[in-house]
Amino acid sequence: ISGKLVKRTVNMAIGIETEKKSGGKFLPTLKYDAKSGDLVARNREPQSDGTWDTEEVEIALPHKFVMDLHKLEVGYMSFAPGNVGFSMVQVGEKLPPKPSNDHKLGIRIRMFSKEHGLRELSQQSKNFLRRVDELHDAFTAEHEKHAGKMPVITWEGNETVKQQTPQGELKFKVPKWSITGWVDAPSAFAEWEAGSAPAAPAPAPEAPIKKAKPAPVTEEVDEF
Repeated sequence: ISGKLVKRTVNMAIGIETEKKSGGKFLPTLKYDAKSGDLVARNREPQSDGTWDTEEVEIALPHKFVMDLHKLEVGYMSFAPGNVGFSMVQVGEKLPPKPSNDHKLGIRIRMFSKEHGLRELSQQSKNFLRRVDELHDAFTAEHEKHAGKMPVITWEGNETVKQQTPQGELKFKVPKWSITGWVDAPSAFAEWEAGSAPAAPAPAPEAPIKKAKPAPVTEEVDEF
């Protein structure tokens, strides 16, 4: 997939992992800029000097994701220096206590794409949260018809919303997306639940690939 590649060095010598999972692994992330509408895949690697090197690949839209709306998380998160952390529950559960004044309401969700693998997206923008709420409503209305399936979300692009503030009118970007299919959960979700973080997908090898028996084609598979 085409996109910008930006390298940044994150000077965190103590190696804080804000999304730490079992086995010391952490899930790669997606980042959405509510002002510009940029969606990027962030890839972090530890360096020999104790810092972290971060590559950011801009994801061109439209793009399809399998989104785990079954396990959408809501709660409080902080990205303040020296106070980075999450206090989250699955949607529908009672919100946890707010840990500090730095923590703001937000969502966290796991998303899979063929090009970028399994990742987490966290967001606090109120306008973004409204779009997630609408998407979750659509999911709730349909998921019983697709037992055992996950929704395919087509992120078509972005729309601009205007908001009146004490500083005047401000403009923000929000996702333009919808549920366009249902598929079996990609294996990366189960692998992550089992504690083995799947690596980001590598370029396909040029060596010949053994032929396998063709899988039956279904409408859901075609959607993704």
